[in-house]
Amino acid sequence: MQSAFSLSFSQSSLTPPNRPLCSSNAAPRNLRFCGLRREAFGFSPSKQLTSCRFQIKSRRIEVSAAAASGNGAPSNKSFDYDLVIIGAGVGGHGAALHAVEKGLKTAIIEGDVVGGTCVNRGCVPSKALLAVSGRMRELQNEHHMKSFGLQVSAAGYDRQGVADHASNLATKIRNNLTNSMKALGVDILTGFGSVLGPQKVKYGKDNVITAKDIIIATGSVPFVPKGIEVDGKTVITSDHALKLESVPDWIAIVGSGYIGLEFSDVYTALGSEVTFIEALDQLMPGFDPEISKLAQRVLINPRKIDYHTGVFASKITPAKDGRPVLIELIDAKTKAPKDTLEVDAALIATGRAPFTNGLGLENINVATQRGFIPVDERMRVIDGNGKLVPHLYCIGDANGKLMLAHAASAQGISVVEQVTGRDHVLNHLSIPAACFTHPEISMVGLTEPQAREKAEKEGFKVSIAKTSFKANTKALAENEGEGLAKMIYRPDNGEILGVHIFGLHAADLIHEASNAIALGTRIQDIKLAVHAHPTLSEVVDELFKAAKVESPASTTPRSVKAAV
Repeated sequence: MQSAFSLSFSQSSLTPPNRPLCSSNAAPRNLRFCGLRREAFGFSPSKQLTSCRFQIKSRRIEVSAAAASGNGAPSNKSFDYDLVIIGAGVGGHGAALHAVEKGLKTAIIEGDVVGGTCVNRGCVPSKALLAVSGRMRELQNEHHMKSFGLQVSAAGYDRQGVADHASNLATKIRNNLTNSMKALGVDILTGFGSVLGPQKVKYGKDNVITAKDIIIATGSVPFVPKGIEVDGKTVITSDHALKLESVPDWIAIVGSGYIGLEFSDVYTALGSEVTFIEALDQLMPGFDPEISKLAQRVLINPRKIDYHTGVFASKITPAKDGRPVLIELIDAKTKAPKDTLEVDAALIATGRAPFTNGLGLENINVATQRGFIPVDERMRVIDGNGKLVPHLYCIGDANGKLMLAHAASAQGISVVEQVTGRDHVLNHLSIPAACFTHPEISMVGLTEPQAREKAEKEGFKVSIAKTSFKANTKALAENEGEGLAKMIYRPDNGEILGVHIFGLHAADLIHEASNAIALGTRIQDIKLAVHAHPTLSEVVDELFKAAKVESPASTTPRSVKAAV
């Protein structure tokens, strides 16, 4: 789920050196999976490495590896820790690892299980289910298989085996996250955490610790509208659905955003009929309208899916005593009764709500806004008087800026940069998002309506470039030519305002555009980049080349000058 985008822009990143850091056996540590670092998959840094130095733009930067020396004494002896993080989800994990790399004595508090929503009830297990649905969908498509010259007998599945695949993946990633933090010297403190006062935190029953800086990273929980009774069996949230305890013949999904779309992909691949219930007048309201229209034609219309738009589910009663789930629909505008549905199950996919109750915010005069903790562009918490609370930060779903796991991780890293002396403002418009349907949907930046609204206010023109997967050799080799890439940009200076992709591996293709936005790279420069052929990356390459920009390319890149 996405929330409102921030309009702040980050500074250009430092250029990495052309030689490896330290020794050749030093493993890179900046890979992510849904915001997770490579340590989540069982890789840990070399124990022998104590510190390394490398040149960046003629300055000498020292990167400490606290894993070698352990979580030592805090830099300020008047505190127990340099940094305490409340919440060990993806955001807290990313902040903790970066803090250790910066030499901070760090503790992370978790009242439930390490990994938070993403690892245990979100990104990770859902991708396991979607991996199954993708293979089932391909095996069930007789025409698709015949086009390859393949003959496949009727495909089937074991429900418990599918559920176990999702559960086992979550367990593996959770254990690896825990072990990675322990190996790096992060203190993992068990118990519910809350803020007692300035730079003071309580966890568990009566444990109190102090820290120079505190990060709140408590995440979110499924949002259930009033009138809906969740029993965890026939009326469920995404938390329950990921356990796949049943595959109903007919399931209603309330909400057609990321969560609803992904589960519709899973359920229809496994044989369910799906009915969407959407409060707005169109399905997939958070996506670019042109992409939504194409996605509906491919992901909704040919499948066993029907839908009701412009309606609320005012009341949902679980199945009991042989009666089905009962859903009462009312008009979203007039609130007049519209219809009543009887289905086998209902999934509530109406988004997520911040988990901020019981954090002791009243002790520091902080009032939530619709449950979210107010922060500025640097994730610093704002109190009830509009003033910054010193040394207190909030990242991830709890602040509502962008409710994505990798956004939480990026915000946490940004905060650590600030508390260690480097000012950093994260550009939320450069953070990509993806919906892992088959085919996938991905996006970064503004939609076309948002871009045109911005252009009208600020007085510049907007242009659109498009390219089709039907023109891509690799996509055609896969018989997956259904797809579109779209870029919204400024023709006067080549600034990329937004990119939206629907098609094979769209979630992987979006990052070239998101990195270009983050680094401020203009189209006239990036269109000169070379892409391997034949690859899906050429879809994005053709998108850049299709843009008509008035400004010329910049001077020859520095690396080329040096080579010459």
